[in-house]
Amino acid sequence: MRTSARLVGVAAASALVSACAPSVDTDQARLCRIALPALWPDAERFIDLKQSAFPDGRGLRIDFQTQPPSKGSPFIACTFKSPGRPNRAEDIVSIQTNEETLGPVRLYMLERFWLGTPEGRAADPLPLGDLSHVPTLPPAAAYFLQQIIDGLPLASVYALVAAAYSLIYGLVGRINLAFGAFVSAGGYALAIAAALIAPQWPLALASLGTVFALATSAAWGRASSAQIFERLRGATGQQNLVASIGLALAMSEFMRLADGPRLAWVSPMFDQPGAIARAGDFLVTMTPMALIASLAALTAGLALIVGMKRTLYGKCWRAMADDPLAASLCGVSPQAIFHASFALAAALAGLAGALMTLSYGAVSYADGMGIGLKALVAAVLGGIGSIEGALLGGVMLGLAEALWSGYFAADYRDAAIFALLVMLLTLRPFGLLGARDAGQLFSLRLNRHI
Repeated sequence: MRTSARLVGVAAASALVSACAPSVDTDQARLCRIALPALWPDAERFIDLKQSAFPDGRGLRIDFQTQPPSKGSPFIACTFKSPGRPNRAEDIVSIQTNEETLGPVRLYMLERFWLGTPEGRAADPLPLGDLSHVPTLPPAAAYFLQQIIDGLPLASVYALVAAAYSLIYGLVGRINLAFGAFVSAGGYALAIAAALIAPQWPLALASLGTVFALATSAAWGRASSAQIFERLRGATGQQNLVASIGLALAMSEFMRLADGPRLAWVSPMFDQPGAIARAGDFLVTMTPMALIASLAALTAGLALIVGMKRTLYGKCWRAMADDPLAASLCGVSPQAIFHASFALAAALAGLAGALMTLSYGAVSYADGMGIGLKALVAAVLGGIGSIEGALLGGVMLGLAEALWSGYFAADYRDAAIFALLVMLLTLRPFGLLGARDAGQLFSLRLNRHI
């Protein structure tokens, strides 16, 4: 038994070490691969390309085979000026092969007349991997599938923020429009972590940055619940709504003054696309980051649903939502549940901000307002106060945006989304999974707010 446990521990440690190995930068690898056809002009095909990054992140080595076969065990090693994404072909400072090291003149000619040209970029021998086993789809189905894949990161963001809305509304019956600012706060926290962690360690950056984003947003949520919304427990819905808008504006202005009006950029990671289907020359591609963002949001959503049903906090939350007085008489602390719910909702919004920044590579202090309003549409679509419905509404809204952008003019996309909100409030205020009486109560409370 002890031997088995030790073997499991060794296997887990080995997996952890291999996962934490330096990752190959996508753009470095692309530039290095483009040099292969120029240095091996007689090769008709390059196969078995194995890429490994240098420990310092300043380059990589590619081992490969050619058809027809070439002498020895061919490889190419490219060294760059600095770790991370190269801005131009001239960032390569050294190229070494199994036969020679390129001199300054040959390296300059290669960079000037091949690596930076459209012909060179088109000659990349491994842009999307092996396409021999990719399934074939009809053109319409392939295009539809690509739009769905493109919408997954955005659907993940909307689903998490919509769940944050429902978590607070289901407890206190109040709309909090500050969650968009919590999204930006989470994105900025991840950008700060990215500035402190070397870019050649993307797994550590993504994991530690996400944890930092969760902690930062949860701290903002806990502080705002204690200093603002706890003092407004007896206030009207309109006063709470105005306070949440004021908090969102204050947080956005704080982030603007702290980091400036420019976008906070994060080096792309896990962005090497892979082909999953094709229709003639059209390839349906997906990046690992899109899959990671979707799985992270799915895991968080399932954990939230299970936790609300089986944990002590979830039971206390439901008791407070159903009958606050009876729950208080049974020993449930309204203040503790109130603060914990705000911290949890803010953490969900912070996770959404981290996933957004990882997926799209940038975050701005002004991103939160639009995301918050659209996530409110998603919460209403799924059923305000229903966490499962909010998650479903977020997924539907994100995919609907992607499909609209793919088939219609993107200029009218936001107008269509907010027109959907108007129709929902008019025709089905209780949403897809919300109770009818909860929807009627939501309409009455919203009228009081505005």
